[in-house]
Amino acid sequence: MYAKLHACTVLGVDGTTVEVEVDISNGLPVFDVVGLPDTAVRESRDRVRSAVKNSGYPFPLQRITTNLAPADLKKEGAGFDLAIAIGVLGASGQLPVTDFKKDLWLGELALDGTLRPLSGILPMVIAGRDAGFQRVWLPHANRGEASLVEGLEVIPLHSLTEAVDRLKGEIREEDSLESFARDAEVELPLDDFSDVQGQVHVKRAMEVAAAGMHNLLFIGPPGSGKTMLAKRLPSILPDMSIDESLEVTKVVSIAGHMTERGRLVTRRPFRSPHHTISQVGLTGGGAVPKPGEVSLAHRGVLFLDEMPEFAKSTLEVLRQPLEDREVTISRAKAVFTFPAQFMLVGSMNPCPCGYFGYEEDRGCTCTPYQVQRYRSKLSGPLLDRIDIHVEVPRIDFQTLTSNEKEESSAIVRKRVNQAHDVQKERFQGKGVRNNATMSPSLIKKHCNIDQESRNLLQQSFDALGLSARAHDRILKLARTIADLEGAKTIEVPHVAEAIQYRTLDRKWWE
Repeated sequence: MYAKLHACTVLGVDGTTVEVEVDISNGLPVFDVVGLPDTAVRESRDRVRSAVKNSGYPFPLQRITTNLAPADLKKEGAGFDLAIAIGVLGASGQLPVTDFKKDLWLGELALDGTLRPLSGILPMVIAGRDAGFQRVWLPHANRGEASLVEGLEVIPLHSLTEAVDRLKGEIREEDSLESFARDAEVELPLDDFSDVQGQVHVKRAMEVAAAGMHNLLFIGPPGSGKTMLAKRLPSILPDMSIDESLEVTKVVSIAGHMTERGRLVTRRPFRSPHHTISQVGLTGGGAVPKPGEVSLAHRGVLFLDEMPEFAKSTLEVLRQPLEDREVTISRAKAVFTFPAQFMLVGSMNPCPCGYFGYEEDRGCTCTPYQVQRYRSKLSGPLLDRIDIHVEVPRIDFQTLTSNEKEESSAIVRKRVNQAHDVQKERFQGKGVRNNATMSPSLIKKHCNIDQESRNLLQQSFDALGLSARAHDRILKLARTIADLEGAKTIEVPHVAEAIQYRTLDRKWWE
């Protein structure tokens, strides 16, 4: 006999539906799985056989052929177990052969027949909905995550036996999913801007960076507060839309980092990898490609503390994601694309000891060769992709011990959200969400400047030897500064402030 069901696999960050065909014929008892399966899929034969027997159903002693179509698409993971098991029971006559055209089956079977949760359920369910499926059968532990997708009936299961009972028409009390639908993650309080004394110009630069999602680099001596400031950046980032939350939740789900299944990620990610991270760890990859740190920071912040301590080759791989806002990983059988639209934030000392240029604090003990070698870890092309370079000097004792009340993150975030709302309205329907991601055509349309501003920009362009990329990024910054002030047009002060954010690297690298 023959049975056909549908399951799903993940390619990159998107789900792809797969037909699961099961045929049982006379012959020696052999269980074959074909259709370009990986090791985990081939091992489903043993899991399905044991799960069926331990659930109390006879396993057919005939020739069983399972085909996963399309045959030229590599199948990975253990998520096909449930579909194969139901197909075996249906083809052997132990289940009524019903119409499964509108049903999607997802789940890994334990040897006793219970269902284990899967990673990547969210993109699979989204793919099923887009393909026209009406119901999805999946592990009970994944019910909340699946309920984030509207337009599908979710049937949570604890075991293979429960799935069979439901198909046979036994009445069971339905699980309530109302408490899981679009449930937000439990958020812990963030560190606040008010904890930082002084550093007014640095906070201003951070506000501009957050408002337009611009890349940012802190340069200063040890103990000046670079890391402390960077860790408070998430508290002023603009709120995420529902679409952005689903994008981030998909990446987190695929990576298997869902700490609480069914929670919609509503806070922008903040990733801070150690400087020993590899290129694969940063951009993604592996035998079974998984998203790296740049993708886990999608729609959020990737913070690289002490950037020159990272391997130069590791830093250089950031250049392509910063431009294309995605990472493409090619394999023999497939090409995987992971989103990587993140805000790069880095910190560094001016030299290995940290005191070059700060002789009033402590004399620098580095040789010129050591200083040059240290700074060369950050290449010119990478620096050119960082919109804002800001100096973080050490603060004096009076400022540090002052009782003056500093501006809170809530106040700053309100201004950032207002500027972000202006950008959302400006770029509606254009596939762009913030000023940092404007294309050249959008820059020409929305970043017009008067003659006085043009003259100032030309003088800076010639004096500093800025590149064409730096020119565009200055205009983007000026547009964000104008948005923060509620200005319709870009004026000279906006351009001047944007230019001074590009000059600090010249001071250190000349």
